[in-house]
Amino acid sequence: MIRRATEYVCAHGHDLITANHETTFEFTKDDFLTNRGDCIIAVGAKGTKEFSEDFKRLASIDSAIITVKMEVDGINEIAVGQGNRELKFNHPTDMVARKSSYICPRTLMIRSNKSASDLDREFIKRLKNSKSIIHIVIVVEA
Repeated sequence: MIRRATEYVCAHGHDLITANHETTFEFTKDDFLTNRGDCIIAVGAKGTKEFSEDFKRLASIDSAIITVKMEVDGINEIAVGQGNRELKFNHPTDMVARKSSYICPRTLMIRSNKSASDLDREFIKRLKNSKSIIHIVIVVEA
């Protein structure tokens, strides 16, 4: 039996978004961004600490599949990765999808099939506008 939990996140773009990072992409609750944040693709989101206990429990199963569906101005992107028993989901401001299997408190998923640099450039162009709203649906299945 497949079990599923879903998190819904609404965030917005920022003028300094570059999305050039080759191994991660990140959403942050912070509303500010510096030039160094080349993995950040949206601000004003939420941290993994705010996720439901059901989501956290399912995503902490090694065989869990995590799908991040993103939409801004009618342009869609989807990234798929894995859960892991070491994921903590306790960061107050950040969630990071990683191509690698590195885990820290900010990690949302590992072995992602996409990083910031893999995302459609028109999608990223829209996120360079601080008035753009990005709708994010994160689904875990285990």
